[in-house]
Amino acid sequence: MLVLAGFLCLNSPCYAIKIGLQVNADWAGIGSSGDTSIIDANTNKTVVKIDGMKGYEIVPYKNTMAIKLDGKFYQIYSDYIVIKPPQGGFISAKNKWYRGFLAIQNKNKKLTVINNVTLEDYLKGVVPSEMPSGWELEALKAQAIAARSYALANLGKRASLGFDLKDTPEDQAYGGATAETAKTNTAVDETSGLVLTYNYKVVSAFYSASAGGHTVTTKQAWGSDLPYIRAVPSFDDNVKKNGHGIGMSQHGANNLAKKGYNAYQILQYFYKNVKFARADESSVN
Repeated sequence: MLVLAGFLCLNSPCYAIKIGLQVNADWAGIGSSGDTSIIDANTNKTVVKIDGMKGYEIVPYKNTMAIKLDGKFYQIYSDYIVIKPPQGGFISAKNKWYRGFLAIQNKNKKLTVINNVTLEDYLKGVVPSEMPSGWELEALKAQAIAARSYALANLGKRASLGFDLKDTPEDQAYGGATAETAKTNTAVDETSGLVLTYNYKVVSAFYSASAGGHTVTTKQAWGSDLPYIRAVPSFDDNVKKNGHGIGMSQHGANNLAKKGYNAYQILQYFYKNVKFARADESSVN
């Protein structure tokens, strides 16, 4: 383990994450911001070239797939394809733009669509999807650290489906590059790599929109205790409870930021005996 600038560096594979965009889908609409190719992930060979800024439909066909070109479907002789945009470009799915690349698999004659993306780029699509981008910067930074911690602590949570996390509030809401704003990207960049730890492990930094005046412990909500979760006044008394009320209240974080609390003070208030660590690329095995 390394220590940089007072932060513990963790040996953790934190720079890539797989986000499930669609599961058991009958079709997928895809595209790229620039001309590119669809690659057979099994052979690494080009299957078909596609034009930039044009939408395409992929459907399962037997144990492979088919793509719609000029109004007709043509078989793709692969059950696993990848679409990477040109350098610096974006790929599209679900009518949104994403960083990274798409992987599409035929699983039992249904499609699974996955966004492979770096952790930091993933967070740029999470923070504005989980917290209003117009809120206080320090609250947004606290959100970025909490979301990064949750993501790292839950890598592989959906492994049975072929990815790490869903793009919904079941894990964390994720709107891809389409959701990004300059302010929320700043919050991610200014906290790059920072996570919350307890006993040298990254914690699942649970959070909810509001706790209705007071947060609760996991024992109160779910029957078993987590040592880094505390019950405290949530500074969101004027907001109806929305969510499980565990960990950071997002409305409370914003109100504390308005009072002058920085992101680190906000997080140390809502979580108990946690330390800040930097999951640094140089410490990845």
